[in-house]
Amino acid sequence: MNDEPETIAERLQSSFDDLTRAERQLADSLLTSYPVSGLGSITQVAKAAAVSTPTVVRMVQKLGFTGFPDFQSALRRELEARISDPITKRDTWVEKAPDAHILNRFTDAVMGNIRQTLTQLDPDMFDRACAMLAELDHSVLVVGGRITRSLADYFFMHMQVLRPDVTHIQSMSNAWVHYLLDIQPGDVVVIFDVRRYENATLRLAEMAREKGARIILFTDQWRSPVHEFSDCTFCGRIAVPSAWDSTVTLMLILEAVIAEVQEHTWDSSRQRMEDLEDMFDRTRFFRKFT
Repeated sequence: MNDEPETIAERLQSSFDDLTRAERQLADSLLTSYPVSGLGSITQVAKAAAVSTPTVVRMVQKLGFTGFPDFQSALRRELEARISDPITKRDTWVEKAPDAHILNRFTDAVMGNIRQTLTQLDPDMFDRACAMLAELDHSVLVVGGRITRSLADYFFMHMQVLRPDVTHIQSMSNAWVHYLLDIQPGDVVVIFDVRRYENATLRLAEMAREKGARIILFTDQWRSPVHEFSDCTFCGRIAVPSAWDSTVTLMLILEAVIAEVQEHTWDSSRQRMEDLEDMFDRTRFFRKFT
């Protein structure tokens, strides 16, 4: 069982409806440049949100902390987790690892990640993202990072079958700015970015937003800085007993998105899929056992 606690960002999001107007204002301020935005003094945090210091105290207590120092300690632990390198992450897991076999421990962690991720996922946002991707009068661009490029490639391949005008930004080299030239207002840029967040990806999101593009972000529980520019953000929990993070939860959401976009576009995507199968047959791309 994955007993990793919720992040403060997740606590803020899940309790948002129960907060007062001033507390919601504070929550919005904290989620901007999170988690660094909460690491100043209580006076600085209150001033940045244009609220009183008692409001800060009341809200952190609503989140389950004894006070502001306890709240900041949790933030610092999150920040340490975000920036830790693979070797440090593995050492932490090894120290805490139970005696059970790695297959059991890893599976328990992944299942816990899935449960907690789905608990936090907003169905309305999911539907909105799928509808955006099904708008055939707007282009879709897909970009991943060092680790998430495989997710981007997988998503691109399926989107390319389901609809036209899909572009895969395959490398975040200096040439990535070329892809911005043809972005039109309303186009959709799908970005994959998990910790250790990439500077080029953030800059791409910022510049695409300036051109009127809408952004769908797939990230981790700590949320990439790209979240500041995104219209829809999917946060998948990624921590597992390994030096590497797991992308299983993101893949689950991704495949659900693909399935829903297929339903939205079925009238046209069915013909595209039939045409593709015909080309596979003509080129004998796949071996047939008949």
